[in-house]
Amino acid sequence: MTWKKILYILLVVVVATGSALAGAVAGGIAVYQAVDRNQSANPIQSILPASNTSLDPTQTLTLNSTDVETAITQSVEKVGPAVVTIVGTIPGQMTFFGQTGDATTSGSGVFISDKGYILTNNHVVEGTQEVYIVLSDGTEEKAVIVGTDMYSDLAVLKTDAKAPAVAALGNSDLLNPGESVIAIGSPLGNFKNTVTVGVVSATGRSIDTGNGYQIEDLIQTDAAINHGNSGGPLMNLAGEVIGINTLVVRNTNSGDVAEGLGFAVPVNTARAVAEQIIQKGYFSRPFMGIRFQQVTPNIAAAYNLPVQWGVYVTEVSQNSPASAAGLQQGDIIFKIGEVTLDETHSYINTLFTFKPGDQVPLGVMRDGKQVDLTITLGESSHN
Repeated sequence: MTWKKILYILLVVVVATGSALAGAVAGGIAVYQAVDRNQSANPIQSILPASNTSLDPTQTLTLNSTDVETAITQSVEKVGPAVVTIVGTIPGQMTFFGQTGDATTSGSGVFISDKGYILTNNHVVEGTQEVYIVLSDGTEEKAVIVGTDMYSDLAVLKTDAKAPAVAALGNSDLLNPGESVIAIGSPLGNFKNTVTVGVVSATGRSIDTGNGYQIEDLIQTDAAINHGNSGGPLMNLAGEVIGINTLVVRNTNSGDVAEGLGFAVPVNTARAVAEQIIQKGYFSRPFMGIRFQQVTPNIAAAYNLPVQWGVYVTEVSQNSPASAAGLQQGDIIFKIGEVTLDETHSYINTLFTFKPGDQVPLGVMRDGKQVDLTITLGESSHN
């Protein structure tokens, strides 16, 4: 091969290589411009990683969430000063062995007004002769009972002392199972302003009191509630009171031991009761004017009664709605309105679905025969 041929071949290689490089550069520029135009037209898509690439930490999308611990702390700081310990004196009783000494009862409560009104449980102050409160700073102040409602287990007290704080009342109708809640109270009367945390386990619960009626529509929570916590607030993470702690269940009828079964009266119920007690001194309930004995299947079988459930009228008060309606001693009321009384529809709870002044039909058994009566319910703080 001559040097001319070698030179010619080298020249061809150089030209071909240059052309290839120029094409690559031009193609790269075109691709870059196309990608740049695509990113300008789709700014959101441009930040999404390809499915086969790792996510850049600087491009991670995060969701804002509540710092639960901070929310709990802030709620306690907000409501804690409004929580009080309630101490009541129950006078001694005369017995066969002589006069017993006075007894002391304790519970919790919460300021709901800057005028000194305190919300608590009826059973905390029931039977007490004197009541005083202990503020969150340890100061003791006298208080008086404005009014109570045993059927919702609520009571309102009043003190002339200045309220160190007033709790905000929330909306218990908005509660959902799983929502975090906080309980504040004075368990055993000694551990003032103890804070426990849990969740709403369920809503709409009913508990049989064993006294012929149920406390209905309760909030169930696993936040620890002990003796002395009764009457204290159950709060949400916004620092709003959504319930008044009332009881805890630890033993069942079957003998099983349970834990984490606390119950609170919904604040919407507590607000309605408290407002009426403050206005009237009592909570208005429909009133018949009878004394009665519960009828259950066991009692019905023992006395050969014609119905399994209801109430046996043992006394009719004079000039009462029952007297005016024609009820008599010995009658058995088995139906109120359209509701037939049974295990889940007690006389008291069914009666309380009506208002004073309502005209209500009654189903009555008298001497083994059904008698239909109509009663105009009265108004009373006692039933």
